[in-house]
Amino acid sequence: MTELKINGMTCDACAVHVKQALESVPGVQSAEVSYAKGSARLAIAGGTSPEALIAAVAGLGYRAALADASDPLPKGGRLDRARDWVAGGDKASHDGGLHIAVIGSGGAAMAAALKAVERGARVTLIERGTIGGTCVNVGCVPSKIMIRAAHIAHLRRESPFDGGLQANAPVVLRERLLVQQQARVDALRYAKYESILDGNPAITRLAGEARFKDGHSLFVRLIEGREHVVSFDRCLIATGAGAAVPPIPGLRDTPYWTSTEALVSDTIPARLAVIGSSVVAVELAQAFARLGAKVTILARSTLFSREDPAIGETVTAAFRAEGIEVLDHAQASQVAHMDGEFVLNTNQGELRADRLLVATGRTPNTNSLNLEASGVTVDKQGAIEIDPGMRTSAPDIYASGDCTDQPQFVYVAAAAGTRAAINMTGGNAALDLTAMPAVAFTDPQVATVGLSEQAAHDAGIETDSRTLTLDNVPRALANFDTRGFIKLVIEEGSHRLIGVQAVAPEAGELIQTAALAIRARMTAQELAEQLFPYLTMVEGLKLAAQTFSKDVKQLSCCAG
Repeated sequence: MTELKINGMTCDACAVHVKQALESVPGVQSAEVSYAKGSARLAIAGGTSPEALIAAVAGLGYRAALADASDPLPKGGRLDRARDWVAGGDKASHDGGLHIAVIGSGGAAMAAALKAVERGARVTLIERGTIGGTCVNVGCVPSKIMIRAAHIAHLRRESPFDGGLQANAPVVLRERLLVQQQARVDALRYAKYESILDGNPAITRLAGEARFKDGHSLFVRLIEGREHVVSFDRCLIATGAGAAVPPIPGLRDTPYWTSTEALVSDTIPARLAVIGSSVVAVELAQAFARLGAKVTILARSTLFSREDPAIGETVTAAFRAEGIEVLDHAQASQVAHMDGEFVLNTNQGELRADRLLVATGRTPNTNSLNLEASGVTVDKQGAIEIDPGMRTSAPDIYASGDCTDQPQFVYVAAAAGTRAAINMTGGNAALDLTAMPAVAFTDPQVATVGLSEQAAHDAGIETDSRTLTLDNVPRALANFDTRGFIKLVIEEGSHRLIGVQAVAPEAGELIQTAALAIRARMTAQELAEQLFPYLTMVEGLKLAAQTFSKDVKQLSCCAG
């Protein structure tokens, strides 16, 4: 038997894909792949190329080496460069030109690395885990795939057209959905991260964990155990964030889920309890409910408590209509796991569940970086404090993404990474977040941009506002789904649009138009005068703008 060591698998579904890839290599008779052990055992014919085995695994975005090989990096290309560097010392910092070290490999890190190379720098990218960061591996991509599958299941079970279209409750084969989900994750990771790194000679990747030695060098403990020093002219910290776990007595002694474990579960629990009330909690709660779980949400305050109150009220009503139990102002005082079930003591009584999902926010991954040695300061939550140019408190060290005090969205991280690279290479770029759109992929979706009325008042801005319910939007009427609203907030006096909040089945598709209107400093009247295609949800923005001067109920269906 031939054995391979494999780095980068994140679940059993990954092992299935690796097995399929290996068994497609000529000469491989069978393969047994273990995600838990990070290995593969193969029965192969004589003369089978080890390089072909390693290449098959690399094609999926993972790293492989023969188990008895002293060097885990296969010869050739980018990985060969990495080996030569580690063996021969820190050549990258002595070859001439600006050398930038990037810690992390997610959206912020990749955007920064590519922009820095474009501007003439050489980059060393250091990643301790799977290339691609949270979004593609365990965040945005797998969650939206699961949410979409759950939405399809929901529509097959019930829809506004059941009077004329016979509903059929679907049989949910979660293990097959998971394989499909993970295959798309693997493909995107390879296409958008691994293959790009492979093809860029100005970027050298190191697999290992970095910590600061001082303000211009890093210790990197490589995967194989050796430690290497990387000197840099500039450094970007883009280490992301991990799930926050609240200090509930007994919780850490139980097999609770974070979003990471929930997304790779190959079963749907009969009963799921969810602690949390923001985006991740509500998205996954609804997805699991639509796939067959009986879901109870424990919200410390209310759903979306930091947003306009109407948002939480509307989503809560939609959830309860689907059979999801939402407990407002609920807190767990004790958690135990006994006889295969979770027992939660709460201020609203005892709750029992087969699985428990904890989704109470995310904590910046900064504890292991030895930031004290670099002079980089963090806030009370461990987030790196940066200015609009992504500069930290230490000269020549920048940061972007979820490890900072910026909003935790991958598109914010990528934009920040690009601007950080410009500044690290002599430019002067800033990130303006005044018109930052945000979307929660519940059904109906929640989308916001700019200021809510309360945020505007807190900033000393006098406002006026209008709320248009969806029973005034032709697209919603044609869909027989009028759940939700569109709210516009304008500045009193100038009538300039400063904020939009929407709860609608396609709110995420309309919010960018609102963001552009705010960016263009449009007034409500100017927005009302624009041409919008009829029977689109985004037409609701025009109708909402018209309500500042007209009664839209008295207008013809597509009145300008």
